[in-house]
Amino acid sequence: MPERSGKPARDTYRHGNLHQALLDAGTELARAGGPDMIALREATRRAGVSPNAAYRHFPSRDALVQAVSLQAMAELAHAMEEDLAALPPSDDPAQTALARFRAVGTGYLRFARTEPGLFRAAFYVPDDMAQAQATASAGQGGMTPFQLLGAALDDLVACDLMSPERRPGAEFLVWSCVHGLAVLLIDGPLRGLPDELTDPAVHDLIDLIERGLRPTS
Repeated sequence: MPERSGKPARDTYRHGNLHQALLDAGTELARAGGPDMIALREATRRAGVSPNAAYRHFPSRDALVQAVSLQAMAELAHAMEEDLAALPPSDDPAQTALARFRAVGTGYLRFARTEPGLFRAAFYVPDDMAQAQATASAGQGGMTPFQLLGAALDDLVACDLMSPERRPGAEFLVWSCVHGLAVLLIDGPLRGLPDELTDPAVHDLIDLIERGLRPTS
């Protein structure tokens, strides 16, 4: 009977976490060219393992794309958290609520502009993506981009800056507006627009949305 060496398998020996190594490789492919650039064979090459080793972690390209989509969404949430964390302290709850609402939008659009490949991947959602996996798309604070937006809207209501009757479903309307500008900037007729024109457009859009949410007199 051959003597057992006790050495771990090649993928474990080289990576410690081959699943994460393949996911990181797929994420870098998406960063460079969006979800269409994700290829399981190229991810295995970058991870330095054979395709057979990779199939134990991602049985298909679709499985890898789905995992990359969730990780990209988590990075989007983190970008929004960064803009929230950068806000100066304030003793005025209303001003804080407004600033947090704006930061959620600016962080979202900043990520789209600086990481267009990952932004596209974040919204490449396969039909069979399980809702239970949504936690993988959360940022460091445990909230997804959609939940961060919802919390910002709740703050507006709490400070009487938004009517409670307008609150239900408001995430969908606000998200649609901000996402629409993001797509226009990275894939539509506004791509290539210089920062001196894009930056005011971002702030003007958020101003417009915020004014539309205010209670009517």
